[in-house]
Amino acid sequence: MPPVVLTFAPDADSSDFEEVTYPGNTSDLPLYHMDSEARHRRVGREPGYENGPSDVYEKPPFAPDDGEGKDVYSKLRPTRGNFLGGGRVRQPPPPPPTSIGEFIQQNWEHIPPIIYTLLSCYTRFHKIGWADVVVWDEAHFGKFGSHYLKREFYFDVHPPLGKMLVGLVGLLAGYDGSFEFKSGEKYPDEVPYVAMRVMLATFGVAMVPLGWYTSVELGMSQWACHLTALMVLFDVGWLCISRFILLDSMLLFFTCLVVFCLAKFHNQQWQSFSFEWWFWLSMTGLSIGWVTSVKMVGLFVTSLVGLYTVEDLWEKFGDLRMSTRDQVKHWGARILCLIIIPILTFMTAFKLHFMVLNHSGPGDAQMSSLFQANLVGNDFKQSPLEIAVGSRVTLKNMGWGGGLLHSHVQTFPDGSGQQQVTCYHYKDDNNQWTILPPWDKPEYDPNAEMQFLKSGDVIRLNHVPTTRNLHSHNIPAPVTKLNHEVACYGNATIGDYQDYWVVEVVDDIHRGSKDHFERIHSLTTRLRFKHKSLGCYLRAANAVLPQWGFKQIEVSCIPENDPSDMHTYWNVESHWNDRLPAGNAKLYKSPFLRDFWHLNVAMMTSNNALVPDPDKEDILASNPLDWPFLYLGLRMCGWGDHQIKYYLLGTPIIRWGSSLSLYAALLAFGVYIFRMQRKYVDMEPREWEHFLYVGKIAFMGWFLHYFPFLVMGRVTYVHHYLPTLYFAVIMFSHMLDHFVFSSKRLTTKTKWISFGVLSSAIFLNFWWFRGMAFGMEGPIGNHTGLAWRKTWNIYNH
Repeated sequence: MPPVVLTFAPDADSSDFEEVTYPGNTSDLPLYHMDSEARHRRVGREPGYENGPSDVYEKPPFAPDDGEGKDVYSKLRPTRGNFLGGGRVRQPPPPPPTSIGEFIQQNWEHIPPIIYTLLSCYTRFHKIGWADVVVWDEAHFGKFGSHYLKREFYFDVHPPLGKMLVGLVGLLAGYDGSFEFKSGEKYPDEVPYVAMRVMLATFGVAMVPLGWYTSVELGMSQWACHLTALMVLFDVGWLCISRFILLDSMLLFFTCLVVFCLAKFHNQQWQSFSFEWWFWLSMTGLSIGWVTSVKMVGLFVTSLVGLYTVEDLWEKFGDLRMSTRDQVKHWGARILCLIIIPILTFMTAFKLHFMVLNHSGPGDAQMSSLFQANLVGNDFKQSPLEIAVGSRVTLKNMGWGGGLLHSHVQTFPDGSGQQQVTCYHYKDDNNQWTILPPWDKPEYDPNAEMQFLKSGDVIRLNHVPTTRNLHSHNIPAPVTKLNHEVACYGNATIGDYQDYWVVEVVDDIHRGSKDHFERIHSLTTRLRFKHKSLGCYLRAANAVLPQWGFKQIEVSCIPENDPSDMHTYWNVESHWNDRLPAGNAKLYKSPFLRDFWHLNVAMMTSNNALVPDPDKEDILASNPLDWPFLYLGLRMCGWGDHQIKYYLLGTPIIRWGSSLSLYAALLAFGVYIFRMQRKYVDMEPREWEHFLYVGKIAFMGWFLHYFPFLVMGRVTYVHHYLPTLYFAVIMFSHMLDHFVFSSKRLTTKTKWISFGVLSSAIFLNFWWFRGMAFGMEGPIGNHTGLAWRKTWNIYNH
């Protein structure tokens, strides 16, 4: 037996531990502690990840097709953080093509979305001009487009970008802005309504390829990408809303664009601060700015990006290998691209809005007096500068969205029963008041020396059309019961001490503190009116009167003295006095930021005032709980036998399936969590990260778009669900992809059969209900089989 030689000096390549040679394929190891299913699902760590996740890491290997129908896009990278897993795996750049065939082969993945886009052109444009009358909200948005062409200032509750695009479309189509767009009115020959509808429908066309490429970037299989594109293509609700002169097609397009850009940016996170990384992060910010500039509903998808960003930065904050400098760079990039760029984009839309609408129009009274003074056609700058007793004026409330002090011959149905006083947002002779001395002073003499108005003066405000005096008394206001009622009482010769108001100067926008001047100026001096007897202050906030008050703003007298309450601030707007010279136009400059903020607050105030009217039934309104399962649709036009009829509803199989998929996702998540706690291995880490990543994008996007409508008080309609539906469709595709198309238990044949059944059902369901979007001619009774639910008001007139 040979002697044993012991060597204590380790070789350079040796290890301190026992070395065991393993088989080349780890799947050959005996895994006696696992059952067959668990052994099938067990996977090893990919090369390049030995040191764990990091923001900057080696390029992982490119994953080929697994032969079971799972697309290469669904091969996932294991990373820390649920939001940062999943997505489309990067592919190696192909070599330059050497032939047309090779070029087609390299770009074969773009053929399906091109086909779907062409099909979308057909569905969106087919019979688009069949109804030659103003349909539904074309009466609003067509009119707003006309104002841009005539450059007349108007007011609406929505931001301006979408309506500016309507105006641009009209300009490109050759429209001159002369049509009034009255609901149901026939379009005259000189209005190119078909061309305008076609150009706006292009936004609906672009939704389809965006749906496809978003599914690709989310790492879905080819089958799931096809189903997403098919659902976007064939949903009757999206189709119908895209075929008219409305904002909804633009809102839907930009919502889809935000999700697409976010998914693209997510898939660039492996190479932080590269050109592509910066480009898609900036595009996400621009898309946020665009979608919020069309409708404020865009803030919901902005919240989704915000949640993604918070989790992204939190995961990076936990990466101890990332330097403080890189942490700061990531924070700075998000602040720049996702906060500053969207805000600047949003503000740019309003700047263009103000630049184009530089003429006086029907929406002037919603803006500040200074803003109106700079509009072409407005005579405020020609009004006398200094206010005197005997002047005839209009008084503008300076609270955000405030109107003009107004009265009319109608009386309060309760309370004093005296003449109503309100705040009104439109120019009217009933807004005019004359400044007169109190009853215990000599009557105003137009030939006497001028008595200029100063702080502390006691005056009467006499309503010019009715000669009654602004009056308050110890009677509760009709809406804000804790305040005193403000009414009009008496006439030019009859009144009492309850008509006395003390003028209190707050300051002057141009001259500064009230200590720097004595005389009150029109437009710029901010005033408060204190009731001499009661000590309360004249106030007009956002309390809306019932129908008997014509839905105008309540004016009351508030006992609390709050010097910072903007709703107690007033300024003289229009001013007539033949004894005084005209003012100087140089004194009336209105800064953009003040106008921008004023208009946005006025928009939000007016939007919140769109509450259901208890005095009348709105047959078009619906409850948010009605939307996910199509409880009720919406008639978009008249329902006569000789009218083309459109019914905004949606394709049932898409709506019902997508709604059920949300429940399925929550149930699946709960089951997986419980099984993980019991140490079951259902998915490899990459699959679990992908399941969570796409699920959170879909579910949180749906929730953030849907839940606010459950708590807001404004009136709601079925079209408010259309942006929300997009996320439900993504979830539907995701669930089908997870349980069917990516399943390792199902054969390829079973997957093809499932895809064929689903796609056929979507198409056939669309074909059955296509008339709702393309238009239904003749008596509605001739269109049988449409009322799948008794609540659909299709067949009753």
